[in-house]
Amino acid sequence: MTIRLETINTRPLRKCSTFGRSVGRNHLISLLVSVCLAATITSSQTTNTTSTPKSEFIAPGIEHIQTTRGYKSEKDATGPWFINLLRIDLTKARLRMVHAMDEAVGLETVSSMAARYGALAAVNSGYFRTTGTYRGDSVGIEVLNGRLLSESNNVRAAAGLIERSGKQELIFGHIKFEGQVIAGSQAKREINGLNRPRGDNELIIFTPEFHRTTLTDPGGLELIVRRERIVELRDLKGSSTIPADGYVISVAGTARQWALEKLRVGTRVKLDLDWSPAETETTDIWKQAANIIGGGPQLIKNGRVEITNTAEKILPSFVSDGHPRTAIAKLKSGQILLVAVDGRQPGESIGMSLTMLADLLIEFGAVEAINLDGGGSTTMVIRNKLVNKPSDATGERPVSDAILVFPRP
Repeated sequence: MTIRLETINTRPLRKCSTFGRSVGRNHLISLLVSVCLAATITSSQTTNTTSTPKSEFIAPGIEHIQTTRGYKSEKDATGPWFINLLRIDLTKARLRMVHAMDEAVGLETVSSMAARYGALAAVNSGYFRTTGTYRGDSVGIEVLNGRLLSESNNVRAAAGLIERSGKQELIFGHIKFEGQVIAGSQAKREINGLNRPRGDNELIIFTPEFHRTTLTDPGGLELIVRRERIVELRDLKGSSTIPADGYVISVAGTARQWALEKLRVGTRVKLDLDWSPAETETTDIWKQAANIIGGGPQLIKNGRVEITNTAEKILPSFVSDGHPRTAIAKLKSGQILLVAVDGRQPGESIGMSLTMLADLLIEFGAVEAINLDGGGSTTMVIRNKLVNKPSDATGERPVSDAILVFPRP
């Protein structure tokens, strides 16, 4: 084995030699120097695991950066962290937000979505239900191609994509949702949600983007609407077919009683759906966003770390604990950064707290950023290959949606 002298810390050697002289035995000096040298080399090998970042332009305006930081030790705070980043110039590349199976419910791997659409790269994006009949249903705001698929959740952070001639713009904010069913000239009732399980006393709207049927149990009333008129009432049956030219109003409890009193076959009904930013000064620009993906919490605002987990009703432990993480950011340069940090893999990558993640994004020049779904969902795909190592024992996890990256023609 060749030993590079410049990697050896000589301070322990000097201490060993001094001790050896005080004992006065040459063979003891040799022994102690050998022991200290071995310990020093071992320490050097343990701590020097941070790698030089690898950078590659996989297409004009799309740069992939991969690096490992930190090192394995008895203290988790030292790492390591395996990091993949995509730095994207939206004048030379474009993004697309998609849902698994092209419906509002269902699961699919990021690799599969990237392959189906022919994307050069992709990451996972929003939160979703992981179990049950509605697994794959987005938990948070989701607007695709101008169509609202899911309402916001606790006014959490979101990213919106604005399409302009030859260029896209990414915006960030906290999105709220309001909706009403308006029947005739008098009857109105709040819409509690879209394309999700119906709770007690709730009114839920199911749109054609959801699935072929509502997948509901028979405990409520469902009203089939076509061309703004109720054409059928299905009480205590469930799982109604969703018309392509309409929607289904699904109600239970007090909402069911209201519908039985106010609505009839032939009644004209109208949906009043509105999603808007909590930051009222940005309302106009959000009206231009035809695609929106929810996440949370916010990580960076105006170039400073500002984690809004309390306002978004996210537990402090979610911020402070180390997990695999996915995030999206806008840089000072105007470029976009997509980040995947692996975790839950001792010795390879332990995961980051959200504070660490925000600091990493600031280091790369982020001025706005939000956290996306992480944990076992964290995935980055480039050229149809995984470049990170998802933490689930079964490998890549099927997720609800993804952000795809394409070169511009």
